[in-house]
Amino acid sequence: VQLQASGGGLVQPGGSLRLSCAASGRAFSSYGAGWFRQAPGKGREFVAAISRAGTRRSYADSVKGRFTISRDNAAARAFLQMGSLRPEDTAVYFCAAHWTVTGALHLTEDEYDYWGQGTQVTVSS
Repeated sequence: VQLQASGGGLVQPGGSLRLSCAASGRAFSSYGAGWFRQAPGKGREFVAAISRAGTRRSYADSVKGRFTISRDNAAARAFLQMGSLRPEDTAVYFCAAHWTVTGALHLTEDEYDYWGQGTQVTVSS
């Protein structure tokens, strides 16, 4: 499966953005999906994950209550709705997918097989 992330940009603190991840190549409903981010000078960190059917979700503590992950399997897309954005949310955001036959959630980057190219999110006044 090929992934392409979009929707990043410059936003003021407290603002919102919606990231989109478009999948192509194989049935997206066979893949769990996740979002990761990498801030300047730091390693890539887990943000959120969603099961292949969209029935289970998990979030990093740093974004819990502010971000929402969702998916539309018919449209082969995953989304990350980000609210109450903070300067420390500034990073390149990556979507990722892993093939699975279960509803398990994967929370570490080495469990993901496919990655999008990343989209920059900058939170600044």
